[in-house]
Amino acid sequence: MSDAIKHECGIALVRLLKPLEYYKEKYGTSFYGIQKMYLMMEKQHNRGQDGAGLASIKMDMQPGERYMSRVRSNQQQPIQDIFSQINTRINDILKERPELQDDVEAQKKDLPYLGELYLGHLRYGTFGKNSIESVHPFLRQNNWMHRNLIVAGNFNMTNVNELFDNLVRLGQHPKEKADTITVMERIGHFLDDEVAKLYKKLKREGYSKREASPLIAEQLNISKILKRAAKNWDGGYAMAGLIGHGDAFVLRDPAGIRPAYYYKDDEVVVVASERPVIQTVFNVDFEKVKELSPGHAIIVKKDGTTKEKEILKPLERKACSFERIYFSRGSDKEIYHERKKLGRLLFPQILQEIDEDLSNTVFSYIPNTAETSFFGMVKEAQRHLNDLKKEQILALGDNITPESLNDILQLRPRIEKIAIKDAKLRTFIADDNSRDDLVAHVYDITYGSVKKSDNLVIIDDSIVRGTTLKKSILRILDRLHPKKIVVVSSAPQIRYPDCYGIDMARLEDLVAFRAALELHKDAGTYAVVEDIYQRCLSQVDYTDVDVVNVVKDLYEPFTDEQISAKIADLLAPEDLNAELSIIYQTVDKLHDACPKNLGDWYFTGDYPTPGGNRVVNRAFINFFEGNKERAY
Repeated sequence: MSDAIKHECGIALVRLLKPLEYYKEKYGTSFYGIQKMYLMMEKQHNRGQDGAGLASIKMDMQPGERYMSRVRSNQQQPIQDIFSQINTRINDILKERPELQDDVEAQKKDLPYLGELYLGHLRYGTFGKNSIESVHPFLRQNNWMHRNLIVAGNFNMTNVNELFDNLVRLGQHPKEKADTITVMERIGHFLDDEVAKLYKKLKREGYSKREASPLIAEQLNISKILKRAAKNWDGGYAMAGLIGHGDAFVLRDPAGIRPAYYYKDDEVVVVASERPVIQTVFNVDFEKVKELSPGHAIIVKKDGTTKEKEILKPLERKACSFERIYFSRGSDKEIYHERKKLGRLLFPQILQEIDEDLSNTVFSYIPNTAETSFFGMVKEAQRHLNDLKKEQILALGDNITPESLNDILQLRPRIEKIAIKDAKLRTFIADDNSRDDLVAHVYDITYGSVKKSDNLVIIDDSIVRGTTLKKSILRILDRLHPKKIVVVSSAPQIRYPDCYGIDMARLEDLVAFRAALELHKDAGTYAVVEDIYQRCLSQVDYTDVDVVNVVKDLYEPFTDEQISAKIADLLAPEDLNAELSIIYQTVDKLHDACPKNLGDWYFTGDYPTPGGNRVVNRAFINFFEGNKERAY
């Protein structure tokens, strides 16, 4: 994605099902869990680089012994930073006390972070400052072991104000309105309530407080707590939690917007945001890693009992399609084939745009994440040329000669590595003119790879704002002096804000939205903008279920092709010499390529939860009023 946007946090949970001595004997180290957590987080570093955190719980510790640890970082390389802190603390103690080297029981007691239960988080901050206080996991502490709660998630809630008000009605006094705090306090409230009820029941049965403690851990109903806590949540989420005595859970939203996968054997239970992470770190087959069902939670009790339970009634599945287009790592078996298909399905539009002149067309991609869809596009070009070669050979019949056959067989797609990103170049000057000049040199180009008579086809994952294209990439490509530049997006036009975890909150930032405004100006129909504004205002006091997305009407008069053409006009620099065309994937073909991830609200405006419609209307109100605040 040439336009950088923040997105999709990552979670990782590891529960060791055997005593630490087992891992020492089998794998040669009692730090097996910590090592696996490092790999799980590092293999998901694409999901969050604003911050990282890790929490651990030691089972069955005695009163007065530390059983919970947490470390967080918002440094430039946060994963390395937190594990450097962990290693430093452990190694310092081992140097002072070498007798701990082979005494696993003593290690567990005296070394920080060495436990049986781990929760890791990688943060992309879609909202709020990048302070250490914003980094997960969050901790809700209590002297009762069962009331300690650690929470981390990949999520955004659309109804934070409502959830905040509910907490106030419950008698709480939350310290801020951030959705992470609100969600944690809501789970914590019902956790407290359930523990209190269990204690009263056990007290009536004659148990002392100390005798009741292990029974509370055994009888605590996590699914009941989650059902009560999540009853009114509106958003996309994969919410993970640890409870002080050793229970753990991961809950997925009812529409399956945010991803979660898990694996269990007799040694571990593992949960992560991406399937190949688990496959790689634990060396297991694709089929053994299960997807957590929408509206369900995987719950791991202290005794290791693991169940997937329905918490909320599943809605129509609307798993985020951006996961498949760009956000998730392409090493996933299904995602790899889906991205190739996205490129393949674009080829007919490309062929039409270049007037079927493949001999004078060069294919390439920007950025590197678009490489897989590029493979699919090129393979379809090869298939097309093979059909063409067959026709030409059959047409020549007996008149074919070695020379003519050689000419036919030489026809193949022209593939070049056109642009190479200079990762070390930093736009460190704040002055706009100087900064723009530096941005224009972020990519190096391969001179001599394109002729003046050539079309240059460049595929990208998506075009969100178009800023990088306009200020940098198109000017760089133009230095090669192609006849025509065709920029191809493997994603459809992004027309609406996201409110479930991707940092696309303002409509005016989206180039498709700006193109629609310009088309209305051209057509003399710009009055529709105020009409939409008034209808958005009229719904402000509606309940969420009654709110409809009226922003759709902005796009209704225009075809996809008209909007794409206007986007090309908006993004073409004034000094661009080549002709510019922009091609977008269609929504239908996106669904064809990614049939299991049909979440398309940023393309279609069809939000999977009621809160989404309220967010898009609020975003339009903010745009019309010149309010730069976020819509959620």
